[in-house]
Amino acid sequence: MKIEKKTWPEYFSAIIDGKKTYEFRLNDFECGEGDVLVLREWNPETEEYTGRVIEKKVLRVDKIKDFSNSSFCSKEEIEKYGFQIISLGD
Repeated sequence: MKIEKKTWPEYFSAIIDGKKTYEFRLNDFECGEGDVLVLREWNPETEEYTGRVIEKKVLRVDKIKDFSNSSFCSKEEIEKYGFQIISLGD
């Protein structure tokens, strides 16, 4: 299955450069080994896609429920969905 997600420029660049080999996401979508994440670079300042896209194969998914210091999700979202850590490969 292919899953499309927005990715901010600094994270997109780190993935392109090979420095970031995982995605830490709110667990509000289904994702499993063998799926493909289609990551589209999103500029939060202009609220538009930049046009850059990369596809990464999902190697592993670990799901967690407790991450109380999150600054990018509300407590309610964390309690409802938890998180997933997605290991990426080519």
